[in-house]
Amino acid sequence: MKRLVDALVDDTDFFVEQVQITAIVFDNTDDVTVWATTFFDDDIHFFHLGLQFPSLDLLLRLAGPRAEALQEQVAESLATVTEWPCLLEYTTEDSPPVPLDGVAMKLSCTYPADEPEDDEDSMPHNIFYLEGVFMRLEP
Repeated sequence: MKRLVDALVDDTDFFVEQVQITAIVFDNTDDVTVWATTFFDDDIHFFHLGLQFPSLDLLLRLAGPRAEALQEQVAESLATVTEWPCLLEYTTEDSPPVPLDGVAMKLSCTYPADEPEDDEDSMPHNIFYLEGVFMRLEP
């Protein structure tokens, strides 16, 4: 599996489809990171998506038949978490990755917060921000 950021030609905003959520990490009381995979450029790539909770709720509502159970699991975890970060993982047979069928996400790259010391440090992270969520409408 490859890093999505390594497949980008430039750092402009772009779209990904065929996304599967493999983990949800509650970073703190305001932020969450989604670990996901996508089929991009004829290969599977992984990436991290930095979100606030309302955006996570939107993605979970688009999870098809698993939406309600996922929302309940996230709510229960948030109500009982005592240590941050908190991980919910979806990589086993009992808890498989969560497909977001028919969903396209517009993403933007993130960069290191500090000034780069060399050219390699100025490369974007494999963490992205969500710019928008779009649904595929079939005729």
